[in-house]
Amino acid sequence: MLQNAFFTPVQDISAHLGSDLERGLDKECIPERLQKYGPNQIPEQGTKKRWTIFLQQLMDPIIYILFVAAILAFIFSDKLESAAILFVILISVAIGYFMELQAVKSLEALVKMGQASTHVIRSGQRTHIKAADIVPGDLIVLSPGDVVPADARLTHVDNLLVKESVLTGESLAVAKVTEPLPMNTPITDQINMVFRGTVISSGFGKAIVTASGKHTQLGTIQQMGVDAEKERTPLEKKLNQLSNWLIGLTLGIAGLIIVIGYFRGNDLFFMIETGVALAVAAIPEGLPIVATIALARGMIRLTKKQVIIKKMEAVQTLGATDIIFTDKTGTLTEDRMMVSAVIFGETYLDNPYQKEKSHYTSLKNKPVFDKMMMAGILCNNVDPTAINEQADSIELALIHFAIHLGYDPKALKQDNPENLELPFDSEIKLMATAHKKQGGYTVYAKGAFESLVDLCNFDLYGEGIGLDEHKLLWKQKVDTLAAQGLRTLAFAYKEEEKAPSKDNILNGLTFLGTIGFLDPARKDVKAVIDIYKKAGIKVIMVTGDHPGTSKKIAQDVGILEVNDIPDKIWHGKDLNKSLDGADGNDLSLLKASVFARVGPEQKLNLIGYYQRHGHIVGMIGDGINDVPALKKADIGVAMGIRGAEAAREVADVILKNDKFTAMELGIRQGRVIFQNIRQFVVYLLSCNLAEILTVGFAALLNLPAPLLPLQILFLNLITDIFPALALGFGKGEKDIMEQPPKRPKGPILDRNDWNFVVVYGLSISIAVVGIVAYADRILKLSPETINNMAFYTLVFAQLLNVFNIPKQKESFFVNEITTNLWVWGAIALSLALTLGANLSTHLAAAFSLRMLSLEQLGYSILFAFGALLLAQFFKRARILYFRS
Repeated sequence: MLQNAFFTPVQDISAHLGSDLERGLDKECIPERLQKYGPNQIPEQGTKKRWTIFLQQLMDPIIYILFVAAILAFIFSDKLESAAILFVILISVAIGYFMELQAVKSLEALVKMGQASTHVIRSGQRTHIKAADIVPGDLIVLSPGDVVPADARLTHVDNLLVKESVLTGESLAVAKVTEPLPMNTPITDQINMVFRGTVISSGFGKAIVTASGKHTQLGTIQQMGVDAEKERTPLEKKLNQLSNWLIGLTLGIAGLIIVIGYFRGNDLFFMIETGVALAVAAIPEGLPIVATIALARGMIRLTKKQVIIKKMEAVQTLGATDIIFTDKTGTLTEDRMMVSAVIFGETYLDNPYQKEKSHYTSLKNKPVFDKMMMAGILCNNVDPTAINEQADSIELALIHFAIHLGYDPKALKQDNPENLELPFDSEIKLMATAHKKQGGYTVYAKGAFESLVDLCNFDLYGEGIGLDEHKLLWKQKVDTLAAQGLRTLAFAYKEEEKAPSKDNILNGLTFLGTIGFLDPARKDVKAVIDIYKKAGIKVIMVTGDHPGTSKKIAQDVGILEVNDIPDKIWHGKDLNKSLDGADGNDLSLLKASVFARVGPEQKLNLIGYYQRHGHIVGMIGDGINDVPALKKADIGVAMGIRGAEAAREVADVILKNDKFTAMELGIRQGRVIFQNIRQFVVYLLSCNLAEILTVGFAALLNLPAPLLPLQILFLNLITDIFPALALGFGKGEKDIMEQPPKRPKGPILDRNDWNFVVVYGLSISIAVVGIVAYADRILKLSPETINNMAFYTLVFAQLLNVFNIPKQKESFFVNEITTNLWVWGAIALSLALTLGANLSTHLAAAFSLRMLSLEQLGYSILFAFGALLLAQFFKRARILYFRS
C-alpha cells in the first residue's frame, strides 16, 4: 500500500508498485499480489448467526430468575410447576428469536448493492474482472456510472467528474486532475485521487490502484465503526434495572418470610415452600413475553411502513430519542442540483421554480435572458433525447430548468448544430461550444465566474457596454450567491461570421450573467422537523458540505431560523478544541444546530459528546463517512436504497424507501410502545405485589393458605399476561408527539408509578386476605374451599385491575382502556381459560381447584369489586399524591 499517493508523481507510483502506466500489471504477478495483499474486500461484521440471535434472547435477568424458580420447583418435586415455568421461558425466547430473524432476513434482501466487477488493463489488454480481484498496482479504467473499486491515483482524465457524497457529504460532483498536490491536502480536496465506493458521474479516466481492501479510505472508516463502542439501548438498561431490583425484592421478602415463620414455630420445610411460592409470586413471568410481543408488534407495524428494525429494542429507543443527528445530502435534500437563483443585468430571480410560468413570458423576450438559457442548453453535454440522471448534475439542472420554462432542448440542439467544442478543463474551469446558424456562428461558454469574466470584453448589463465598469458589481453578486451556499456558474457568448477555432473561440466574449445552483431541501422534511420540535426532539445537521450551503438547507427545513445566532453553526476546523474539553464545562456545542465540514471521526466524537451529556442520540446517514457515527449512536438509521452497504450493516434501523419522514413514524411507534410497556409493567407488578402481600399476610396471620405455588403460576400466565398483552396493543395517546421524551436515564417506572403499584397491589391483597379471614372466621369453611375462594377473588380482582391503569384525569368509563377491544377480549379469554381449567378434571386436580357454590362465587366477585373501588378511592381522593 502506498502512503500520500496524492503527493507523489504518477511515474514514481508506477515504479514503486511495479506497474506500467500503459500496460498495467503483468498477469503473471497477480496470484502473488493476491497472496500478499489479500482480496479487495473490506472485513464485514456480517449478519448475525442464527445461534447468536437465539442466545441473546436468554440474556435477561428475569429469564435467569425463572430458571432458578424452575430448578427450585423441580427440587421440591413439583415437576408440573417446573415444566410450566420452562414453557414460559420457551415462549418468550421463541417470539424474540423469530422476530429478530425476520429482520435479519429483510436486511439480507437489501445487501449487495454496488458494482461487483470492474475493467482493468493487464499485460496491455483491457479485461473485465471481479472487483475483489483488484490488487495494488492495477490500472483501472473508469467510465460513467462505475463504482470505484479501490483507492487509486489518477493517471489520465477526460472531463472526469466523480460524485463523492458517500465519502465526503458533498453533493456536487468533483472535477478530477492528474497533477500532484501539496503534502497537507485534506482528503476532501485530493482531486487527483478516486476512492472506493464513489461513483463516476461523467467523463473517463485511468488510475493506478494504491490501496485495496481494508486499507482504503472506506476500509479505514468502517474499521472506525467497528471500534466504536455501541451503547446499550435505553430499554435494555431500564428493564435490566427493573429486573435487578425485582431480584433483590424477591430474595429479601422470601428470606424474611421464611425466617419470621420459622421463629414463630412453623415447620422449616413448609416455610421454604412458602418462600418459593413468594418467589414465584414476585417474578412477573409474563413480563418478558409481553415486552417481547409489544416490541415485535411495533416492529411488524414499522416493517409495513418500509422501516426495517434489526433489533426489537431499537423500536423503543426511537421513542426515547431526544437528539437526531442527520446527514444533509440525500437525507434532507433531493440529492440532485436545481437552479436556485438567476442573475442577469439588474434582474435577480430567487427560487425561480416557485414562480408562475407566466412570469417568464416577458423574460424570454429579453435577449440577455434568452441567450443565457441558450448557453445553458447548447453548451451542455447532456443528450436531451435520452436524459441520463447519472450525468453531470449541474448540466442536468440546466436542462431540467429549460424544460420547466418551456424551452425544447432537443429541437434547439437540432436547429443549432455544434461545430466545435472546447471541453471542460479543470485548470481553466470552463467549456465552450460553437454552433452553426444562418449567416454565421454563435459561441456559448460557461464556467467559473473568476475564469470566464476575465475572457469577456463586454456585458449586457446595459446595452453591451464595456465590462470593466461592472466587474466589481458582478463579483459582489456572485459572492452573495456563494455566501448563501449556492454553486455558481457564469455564462457568456459571442457571434462570429467565420467558424471559430480552438485558439480563438474564447476571444472577445460578452458576459451574460450567473446562475446559482442548490441541492434543494425535500419538500416533506420541514413538516416533520416541526413535529420533532413539538415532541421535544432537536434535529442537528452534520455534513461535510460548505457552511453556507448547510445554513441555507437548515433554514429551508426549519432546523435553523433566519435570525438564529451564529453560535448555532459550527465549522469542522473549530470543533476539535471544543471536543477535547467535552468532559469539562464547555457546553457551547449543545447549542449548535449545524456542523459543517466535519469528517467521520468528528461525527463520532460529536455523538459521544451528546451521549456523555445525558442525551439519547439518533443518527441518520447513508454514506461511508457516516458509518462510525451510525455505530456509536443509540439508534443508527441508514437508507435502504441509496445507503452504502457499510452504513446499512452497522445501522439499527433501515428506511427502505429512503424517506426522512419515515423516522417520525418510528419515533411515534417507539413512544407508544414505551407508554404501553409502562402501563403493563404497572399492571403486572401491582398484580404480583398483591400475590406477595396476600401470601405473606396469610402466613404471618396464621390464616389458611390463600394460594398455592402452581395457582400463582396460573395467575401469572393467564389473568396477568393476557390483559397485559392487551395493554401492549394500545394505540397510544393522540398527543403523544406533543409531549417531551422521557428522561433518558430515568427508570421505566417513576415514583408516582410505584405509588400506583403499591396502592393497586395493596387494594387487591386487602380484598383477598379479607375474604380468607371472612371465610375462615365467619363462614368457618374448609381450608380447600377458602383457598379456592381466595384464588377466584384474585382472578377477578386482577382482571378488574386493568381498569385502574388510565390516567387520573381521564373518565373512568370512557378512556383508552375501556375503548380498547383487546382488553375486553383478554378479560373474556382469561375467564374462559379459568373456567376451562375448573371443568377439566386433570387441570383442576393439578391446580387444586373445585366447584364453588353460587353464594361462595358471589362473595369472590363482591370482594374483587371491593378491591377496584378501594383502589379508585385512593386514586380519586388523592390521599396519596399521584401524577401519571
